Amino acid sequence: MQRTFLQSVLFYAGIILIVVIAIFPFYYAVMTSFETGTAIFCPNLLPETFSLGNYESVLSKRSFLRSVGNSVLIASTTVGFALLLAVTASYALARVRFRGRGLLLMTILGVSMFPQIAVLSGLYELVNILGLYNRPWSLILSYTIFTLPFTVWVLTTFMRDLPVEIEEAAIVDGATPWVIITRVFMPLLWPALVTTGLLAFIGAWNEFLFALTFTISESQRTVPVAIALLSGATVQEIPWGPIMAASVIVTVPLIILVLIFQRKIVAGLTAGGVKG
Repeated sequence: MQRTFLQSVLFYAGIILIVVIAIFPFYYAVMTSFETGTAIFCPNLLPETFSLGNYESVLSKRSFLRSVGNSVLIASTTVGFALLLAVTASYALARVRFRGRGLLLMTILGVSMFPQIAVLSGLYELVNILGLYNRPWSLILSYTIFTLPFTVWVLTTFMRDLPVEIEEAAIVDGATPWVIITRVFMPLLWPALVTTGLLAFIGAWNEFLFALTFTISESQRTVPVAIALLSGATVQEIPWGPIMAASVIVTVPLIILVLIFQRKIVAGLTAGGVKG
C-alpha cells in the first residue's frame, strides 16, 4: 500500500516537473513582456509593474503587422498545397500497387532527413531561376518541399489502415479516383489531416533560415525575421521588452489552434496504433 502511494506521488511529481519545465519559458516571456526599463534584467516570477507599453510599441509598427499577415498567408498556402499533394500521393502509394513503391517511400522519408542548410544554396539558385526571390512564393515553394515528405509519409500510413471494402464499394458505384479521395477518404482522414496540417502550419510559421535568405525587403518579411531584426548594437540596447511582447503575440495563435483541434490531434496521433 505504501509502495503504491509512493509510486503515485513520484508519478505526479514527475508530471508536475515536466509541465513546469515546458511551460515556464513561455510564462517568463509573458511576464517579461509587461516589464519596462531595467526591471527586465531582474528575474522575477511576477513583474514589478504591469505595462502594456511593449505591446503598444510592437503593434504600432505597420511592418510587424505586415509580417504577421505574410506569415499567415505563407503558412496557410503551404498547408493547402502540402495537404493537396500529400493526399493524392498517399492514395497512390497506399492503394496502387507498382514496382518500387517501398523504395519510393523510403526515398521520401530520406529526403526529410536533410538539414535546411545542406540544400540552401541549391534552393536559392532555383528560386532565382524561377524569378521568385523576395516574393512569398519563394517561401511557399521551399516550405512545401520540406513539408511534403512528412505529410506524405504520415497520410500514407493512415490511408493503408482504411478498409479496402469502402473503396471497392465506391468503385462499384462508379466513383472515379478523385471522387474516392475527396468524398470517401478525406472525411475518414480528417484527424490525420488536422494533425499533419497543424504541424505543417507551425513549421512554416516558425521557419527562419529560408525566410531570412529568400526575402530582403521589409514588406516581404515573415514574423520570425521581423522579431530577429528587433535588435540593438549591445545587449543593453536590445529591446527585450518588445521582443518578448512580439514573441507572445505570435505564439498565442498557435496555442489557440492546438487547443481548438486538441481532440483531433490526439485522434490523429493515436489512430492506427491499435490493431484488431
